[in-house]
Amino acid sequence: MTDYTTVSIPKDLAERVEETIEGTSFSSTSDLVRFLLRSIVIQHQKQGSLSEAEFDEITDQLRDLGYLE
Repeated sequence: MTDYTTVSIPKDLAERVEETIEGTSFSSTSDLVRFLLRSIVIQHQKQGSLSEAEFDEITDQLRDLGYLE
């Protein structure tokens, strides 16, 4: 059995994410967040650490998706 924790995001962001994932393979905001976090962790583990440029690129991608302002 997998244990879970809760991540809070602002309601307006959650609504924007719901609109963003319409018509995609993501069935919920949680699915998208898990995918994004796994991607970041896998990239980090493969490379040992993220360079400043890689971190900036991930930050830009999260901002474009509405997770960061």
